Amino acid sequence: MALGWFDRALGWIAPRMAARRVLAREAFASLARGYDGAARGRRTEGWRATGSSADAEIGAAGPLLRDRMRDLVRNNPHAAKAVAVLVNNIVGAGIMPRSASGDAALDRRVDALFERWSAECDADGQLDFYGLQTLVCREMVEAGEVLVRRRPRRAGDGLAVPLQLQMIEADLLDGSRHGASGAGRIVQGVEFDALGRRRAYWLHAEHPGDGGPLATLRQGSRPVPAEDIAHVYEKQRTQVRGVPWGAPVIRVLRDLDDYEVAEIVRKKTEACVTAIVVGDDETQQGIAPAVVDADGNRVEQFEPGLIAYARGGKDIRFNQPAATGGYAEYRRASLHTIAAGFRVPYELLTGDLSQVNYSSIRAGLVEFRRMIDAVQWQLFIPMFCLPVWRWFTQGAWAAGAIPVPEVPVEWSPPRFEAVDPYKDAMANLIAIRSGTMTLAEAIARAGRNPEAVLAEIAATNARLDALGLVLDSDPRRVSRTGGVQGSDPLATDSEQE
Repeated sequence: MALGWFDRALGWIAPRMAARRVLAREAFASLARGYDGAARGRRTEGWRATGSSADAEIGAAGPLLRDRMRDLVRNNPHAAKAVAVLVNNIVGAGIMPRSASGDAALDRRVDALFERWSAECDADGQLDFYGLQTLVCREMVEAGEVLVRRRPRRAGDGLAVPLQLQMIEADLLDGSRHGASGAGRIVQGVEFDALGRRRAYWLHAEHPGDGGPLATLRQGSRPVPAEDIAHVYEKQRTQVRGVPWGAPVIRVLRDLDDYEVAEIVRKKTEACVTAIVVGDDETQQGIAPAVVDADGNRVEQFEPGLIAYARGGKDIRFNQPAATGGYAEYRRASLHTIAAGFRVPYELLTGDLSQVNYSSIRAGLVEFRRMIDAVQWQLFIPMFCLPVWRWFTQGAWAAGAIPVPEVPVEWSPPRFEAVDPYKDAMANLIAIRSGTMTLAEAIARAGRNPEAVLAEIAATNARLDALGLVLDSDPRRVSRTGGVQGSDPLATDSEQE
């Protein structure tokens, strides 16, 4: 590296400082050479990348992103389908809890109580617990975030547990509350204490879209303790609030809408004139000023199927709409981009299975299901399901319905439908027989409560034995190959036959 006059002069005065300066410059040059993305030049001249925090970016863009995504979901079928696909796979029929205290009597008691309470837990009185899961998940995907508030009720309200859940849209969280607050701070309506723990959420009493901005300013916002709020959103950075999942493809969705509208308008315009009857001397007559319809009325505007007559027209010429290619390719490419932005397979977004076979669709679904599994266990269950279960057990204990305020729980997300049910069932059977999976785990993966299923199997078997019935589906009496089982229950199928 060539040394400038300053470096040479510094070398005479302070050799060590000059050496450190040269080494630092060489290290920086090496770093610039090692990362093309950090290079500065003609190729990256228009690239503006800010170093702002996630909270600063979301604070500036969050409300507009939320409003635009909601508009797209209302009016764009692809956005609506992407949200539906994610919600159906993350929640489906519901993520079911199962008490896991180890005390069988207590577990049955808690599970039965939760089943009763789940039917009446909605503060609006319309959904059950699993319907609320669907609504929470939809708001999380579409709007980026949602709040769930614990609402204690009176003992005389007649609820199984004096507690209900209130859904609160992200718009009611006062984003204008920002700055220092005593020993802590407030970030976009979320208040933190001096240790960085969430202390309160500043909420409006009414939705800002109902009474308007002036009414919202007049009524202000009030803090709600953080222990009464479950804030559900995806954390992609160390951020306080969330953004819509489709944010990376909002412009692509809008551009595809505009492109399709332009294509429709072009086709309608081409179809307006079916034919024009012209005369012998076209150049002297002119078409537009002298065009009349079949009744002799001057044509002021074109409409589909119009046959126009020029003055003195004798010959007829039919309109030939131009065939413009590339529409299907552009649409497919845009839908692939939209699918990638929402993190759903193209085939699930569009329903187009023309380009896949069994192996390719299964490989694509495996990766998608791995992502869904991560969302369920790392996001939705910790942020929503666990806080609700904690509120439920605390409320049940305070009401004297259970003897302890905390009960361990296990969650069973809905099972994924198999592409080939027989192969998946055989895989589960082999895993159970080889000891790598328990029967309870297999039942839980199917979205059922293992204790309830096993109790149902036992009751069914007892009833069959009492009636003296032997069904082909009874593994105690019939082998996998259809032979009658012997007296040794541990013998293999071949030994018994």
